[in-house]
Amino acid sequence: MLQKVSLGTKKLDKYRLVLGKKLLDEVEALASELKGLRLCHINATPFGGGVAELLSCYIPLMRGLGIQADWQVIRGNSRFFTVTKGLHNALQGARYAPIEQEKTRQAYHANNQLNSRELDPNYDVLVVNDPQPLALRHYSSDGRAKWAWRCHVDSSQPDEAAWQFLIPYVEEYDAAIFTMDKFVPPGLNKPQIAIMAPAIDPFSSKNITMRRRQCRMLLDAFGLDKDRPFILQVSRFDIWKDPFGVIEVYRLAKEEVPGLQLALVGSFAGDDPEAWEMYAAIHEDADKDEDIHVFSNLTGVGNMEVNAFQTGADVVIQKSIKEGFGLVVAEALWKGTPVVAGNAGGIPMQMAGRLSDYLVVSIEDCAQRVVHLLRHPELAEELGREGREHIKQNFLLPRLVRDELSLIKRLMG
Repeated sequence: MLQKVSLGTKKLDKYRLVLGKKLLDEVEALASELKGLRLCHINATPFGGGVAELLSCYIPLMRGLGIQADWQVIRGNSRFFTVTKGLHNALQGARYAPIEQEKTRQAYHANNQLNSRELDPNYDVLVVNDPQPLALRHYSSDGRAKWAWRCHVDSSQPDEAAWQFLIPYVEEYDAAIFTMDKFVPPGLNKPQIAIMAPAIDPFSSKNITMRRRQCRMLLDAFGLDKDRPFILQVSRFDIWKDPFGVIEVYRLAKEEVPGLQLALVGSFAGDDPEAWEMYAAIHEDADKDEDIHVFSNLTGVGNMEVNAFQTGADVVIQKSIKEGFGLVVAEALWKGTPVVAGNAGGIPMQMAGRLSDYLVVSIEDCAQRVVHLLRHPELAEELGREGREHIKQNFLLPRLVRDELSLIKRLMG
């Protein structure tokens, strides 16, 4: 059988400390109607990246609501995950010529077929996340369950050959879920389309309230000078996150703000074979400057440490070129830290009001915005407060639970 991630239970009542009665009452009403429903999410890795981050908080809350929720993780070898990383990039518009070769397609088919045999199918609803396990539905012989496919990336302009390979599998699902309307790829008509943005858990170890002074002390232990300003990007080691652009932003900003420091905090996931190569290239560049620090989940920087970095930073950057949503933007804003971010994908959803002035395209523009915030700390504090309120109203976990329960209710009739 596929691995099931071991998780506990989380109660909804805790969220009444931060959220209004109307939303939580809606969640409870939906959960009451669906009590006992068997739900399973399936993805490619139990750690690293946004999907694992979401599910680690989402599944326990579903269980606390009386839903029999599980999380299963597929298996795969390096060949399979090299193929699926190519497909993941192709959904975001990168050319992926190998998908036109039969051996590439066969590697994808064979692994999904094998995983389908090991999948526990005893659920009412199965939600499959991203392209890695997409073909599970095709190879499943159980026709009783409802199936939904969740695409977490900006798939508005996918590589044509890759999309033509994937679309027959998508059309076998009962529903397809995207973060934004504009992410729905061309020619997709058959499944029920649902739009729902991701969300963060304010009570996870990554997002609970920490004192800024304590965070700065902790960062001092990691080699940053707590008495000098520092900027931060938290992301996977991925070209779409433009880490080298962030380093250039730092270098330009440091010309205006002497003593500036940069921290790049990344994570590795089992389904991302490109990450090590990117990590090595980033290190090679960062090693030229003692004020550039690179950390990862394999070098002692877990969720609590990421919380400290995001809380203690003077400015958080998320200079993505392509972005499905960017949970790290919501995480930073929830902590009251101002963000300068790429004007890409789902990021503008999170940067409302005056924060939209800090959506950037170029390295030069990003550096200018960062310097402006570093020179005007009162403005940075105001924008942080505004950002926190926007995240509170729109992007906390119970809202996502409500959206998915509403979809499940429609699918179940």
